[in-house]
Amino acid sequence: MALDIHIRQGIDDVRFDMPIEQVVAILGEADEVECIENAADEPTTVLHYADKMTLFFENDNPTLSCIDITDEEARLFGKEIFDCTEKELVQLMIDNNYFEQDVDNEEWGERRVTFNEGNIDFYFEDDELMSVIIGK
Repeated sequence: MALDIHIRQGIDDVRFDMPIEQVVAILGEADEVECIENAADEPTTVLHYADKMTLFFENDNPTLSCIDITDEEARLFGKEIFDCTEKELVQLMIDNNYFEQDVDNEEWGERRVTFNEGNIDFYFEDDELMSVIIGK
């Protein structure tokens, strides 16, 4: 079943700012749960769903703030994006009125294409999409 990405909103019926319990009620139990402390001493709870996505919940009353998507059936604007090249994804974003982009080559070797107004990052390795990170 394809996973639909909604820019600045979430995925499928899962929306940013939802509490963990509500997200788990929709997606089911995560394969792994991790609790980490960040530099600002704010706790972050991370739910890992194998081969699909990782969800990040921040603050003392944790709500969904970020999703890292690796599901190869994920769709954006109705198009399966893990079959797209970088050029095709950039064009898809432009076709849907997201124009400003930043491109960076990360230290670990991936190429990141960011559309700030959509709060979305695409990570490529050898022109193959590896993951998509969306935020609110």
